[in-house]
Amino acid sequence: MMGLDRDRLIELVQVVVRNPLRAFLSALGVGWGLFMIIITVGAARGLENGVKADMGNDVANSMFAWTMSTSIPYKGYQRGRWLELDIDDVKWLEANTQHLDLVCPEIQLGGWQGTNNVIHGKQSGAFDVSGAIARYQEVKPMNITSGRFLNQADLDAERKVCVIGSRVQDILFEFGENPLGETVQIQGVLFRVVGVYTPKGNDEDAQNEAESIYIPFTTFGKAFNTRDRVGWLSMLIKDGVDAEEAEEATKQLIKSRLSVHPDDPRAIGCWSMAEEFQKAELLFSGMRLISLLFGSLALLAGVIGITNIMLISIKERTKELGIRRSLGATPIRILRQIIGETLFLTLLAGLCGLVLGVGLLEAVDGYLEGGGDAGVFRHPEIDFGTVLTVLCILLGMAIFAGILPALRALAIKPVEALRSEG
Repeated sequence: MMGLDRDRLIELVQVVVRNPLRAFLSALGVGWGLFMIIITVGAARGLENGVKADMGNDVANSMFAWTMSTSIPYKGYQRGRWLELDIDDVKWLEANTQHLDLVCPEIQLGGWQGTNNVIHGKQSGAFDVSGAIARYQEVKPMNITSGRFLNQADLDAERKVCVIGSRVQDILFEFGENPLGETVQIQGVLFRVVGVYTPKGNDEDAQNEAESIYIPFTTFGKAFNTRDRVGWLSMLIKDGVDAEEAEEATKQLIKSRLSVHPDDPRAIGCWSMAEEFQKAELLFSGMRLISLLFGSLALLAGVIGITNIMLISIKERTKELGIRRSLGATPIRILRQIIGETLFLTLLAGLCGLVLGVGLLEAVDGYLEGGGDAGVFRHPEIDFGTVLTVLCILLGMAIFAGILPALRALAIKPVEALRSEG
């Protein structure tokens, strides 16, 4: 059995050795085709990773809603009525929604993107000051570098505590000074620092988030006389729920609660990170499919080249094949030989293209990692499932490529082959 395997291997190697230049040129098309698949799919994944990273540090199923003014009269109310949410509306929404896992009330001092002068000792700075609840981290993940985030006891007791961003610490506190337990003054009210955080991500939004301060929502209402008023809602959509469906259902619930016309397009503003992720995923799935399609076409062109080379090889080996047939080689044996040679040459070329492609992606990834922030192109990669799919496609093409030469070899008659001078 070992002798048979060794002889078979020698026959396969002879396919390359017999005419190395021709074998190289024919295999080049296959190797290049698979190389292009690896590079284009990996590049598409790199672009996908970069774009998703630049979407910020909001979780993929997050959604945000806020109230504006009405544009349609309804139930005796005139158009232009300015809407406001309060904590009772939040509790009602939580009890009636079927699409949301979490509803977090949030309010910001000075309104959206409003900054406030915050003082510690002789230092001061303008920062975002927001009222939030303990579960807010589930919507806006952050790294607590020291201390803790707000907890339910802080809200229940209306404690004057706060969690500050890393940039707030850098500006208000001297280098090496521990901010935990220290106080900061916000509009004349003192708050004790219980935690310091850094945002997840390194985009512009994350840098701005590092200049924020969070205090308990209940304390916010009492300290700054906003009472139970809610600025906007930060929410999490349930797993498996379509983002667009959740957005529309939530808007309709809020409209019904606030007596707003169901068709009013302006009254409720809403933005969904989940919907953006779904759009991005659809886009990048299309890009990966196109990359795979065009790469497969290049691969097919290379396989066709190998088929032509094998047909030429069969013609040159007419006498050899005739001798094999006259010595008792069965049609199955000849078929296996020709298809095996085609598979060997195709897979060898494909594996070379695969190794070069993966190696180039790793080299580019290492270069980008060493260069710091790579912008919208990060971690070009290709997953094992895609590699396995490509190899299966290559294997199928190789078998298909070997069928025509094999049939041509079987059509050779031993007597005519022995008379041939080729």
